[in-house]
Amino acid sequence: MLDTLQRPLRDLRLSVTDRCNFRCGYCMPKESFGRGYDFLPKDSILTFEELARISRIFVALGVEKIRLTGGEPTLRRDIERLVAQLAAIEGLRDLTLTTNGSTLAEKARALRDAGLRRLTVSLDSLDEKTFAAMNDVNFPLRRVLTGIEAARDAGFSPIKLNMVVKRGLNEGEVGAMAQRFAGPDFIVRYIEYMDVGNTNGWSMTDVVPASEIIARIGETMPLTPVARNYPGETALRFRTPGGGEIGVIASVTKPFCGDCTRARLTADGTLFTCLFANRGTALRDFLRSGASDDALVEKIGAVWKARTDRYSEIRTTAGMALPKVEMSRVGG
Repeated sequence: MLDTLQRPLRDLRLSVTDRCNFRCGYCMPKESFGRGYDFLPKDSILTFEELARISRIFVALGVEKIRLTGGEPTLRRDIERLVAQLAAIEGLRDLTLTTNGSTLAEKARALRDAGLRRLTVSLDSLDEKTFAAMNDVNFPLRRVLTGIEAARDAGFSPIKLNMVVKRGLNEGEVGAMAQRFAGPDFIVRYIEYMDVGNTNGWSMTDVVPASEIIARIGETMPLTPVARNYPGETALRFRTPGGGEIGVIASVTKPFCGDCTRARLTADGTLFTCLFANRGTALRDFLRSGASDDALVEKIGAVWKARTDRYSEIRTTAGMALPKVEMSRVGG
């Protein structure tokens, strides 16, 4: 099944909650997501059974990989039970989860035992003060590092570590991050600061381009370019000495819309076909109305076949002014 630009549907980002215990400025800035913010009520969020059913529909339509996101997905009570249901879906080749690492020390083993195959941890700094400033709730770095070690002990390897690089905050740590996590147990991914949503105050002057990130790492170690693992992979990949890997996701300076294969489903069942979309397709009420699997296949298929998204390729001043779905709803 192809969209209007001949891109297949291969990946599903499945948000399980819109809540998070961090207030990172690039995703959920405290000014917009403060104490009075209205998060989704429990009855509007898809149940595990609904999430598993709709995931089976997506797999039938060609999805091979599901990534659990949020908000912070490990805040969803009994998330391990959903992992087990998804892991049992025939035809699903990859099941992974992105987390801020705050609960990994307690949850890593249960997630692994439930069938989670891979894990990505957001880690924007190795400096205590910078890390606390970026998560904006003074969450201690040591607890995330302890969680990463617990995940490795539980059998997750390699573990991906995502570092959003923002000018004036943490670009000086790019090389140190590569050195700290060199070797086959980790894959470090550096992400250009993106204009996702409407609340993060994004400016092009805050973007550290991929070319600079690669140059900074190159000052600390030699890098060997590596081919993509599969069509649609987002990262520019490099091998490091000792068998490690780093990658740079350059959505701003080197957009990859041309082979994007990702769909996103929010916790309340809204389907978005682009990280920068300004509208989605509500599926929850249709799902709860008694719609058959065939009807769901037809509805979702029609959305994908009509897809024209390529925001990062046509990013303009006017385009950046358009309202966009918040990252906290679709999980980045």
